[in-house]
Amino acid sequence: MENKYKKNIIVGITGSIAIYKTCEVIRKLIKNNWNVKVVMTKNAKKFISPLTFETLSKNQVYSDMFNRNYEEDHIKLSYFASIILICPATANIIGKIASGICDDLLTTTVFAFDKPVIFAPAMNEKMWKNKIVKENVEKLKKYGYYFIGPEKGELANGKIGIGHLADTEKIVNFVEEIYKKFQK
Repeated sequence: MENKYKKNIIVGITGSIAIYKTCEVIRKLIKNNWNVKVVMTKNAKKFISPLTFETLSKNQVYSDMFNRNYEEDHIKLSYFASIILICPATANIIGKIASGICDDLLTTTVFAFDKPVIFAPAMNEKMWKNKIVKENVEKLKKYGYYFIGPEKGELANGKIGIGHLADTEKIVNFVEEIYKKFQK
C-alpha cells in the first residue's frame, strides 16, 4: 500500500483548555497530507484522553518518558518528523524549553530535534503579558524557534484578551509555510 503522507509532524500537546482546538488542527494537517504523531504532557492528559488523538491521527500517542518498551522515543521521534508543532503551548512549556529543562518526553524530543519547532501559545492574557513569559518567548525566537499567535479573543475566564489560541487554519498555514521554507 502506498503511503499517502508526504510530510511528517509531531504535535506536542500541553495542558490548556485550548487543547480541544488541537483536534481540528490535527484534522486539517491530515487533510494536507501530514502524518501526525502526538506527544502529550502529563497535564494535557488531564484535559483530553490520548485515545482522542490516537483516533484522529491513526497513530500511537506518546507521553511516557519511561515506558515498558523503552526505545528512546525522544530520539526515534526526532528522526521521524520534519517539524514539531506545540499546540497549545502553555507558559510552562515555553519556560521549560527556554530554560533548557528536559523532564518529560516532549521537552526531551524538542532538545533532540534539529529542525523547525513552532509554538502556538494559549494562556490567560495576564500570563501572556508576564515579563518572564515575554523574555522566554524572545529568547526562543532568538534561537530560531517560531511562534504563531496568540490572538485577541475570548479566554477561558470569559474575558476578551490576548492569549487566545491562533485560528486553526492560520496555524496549519503557518506550518505549511515553515515546511516549504526548509525544503528549499
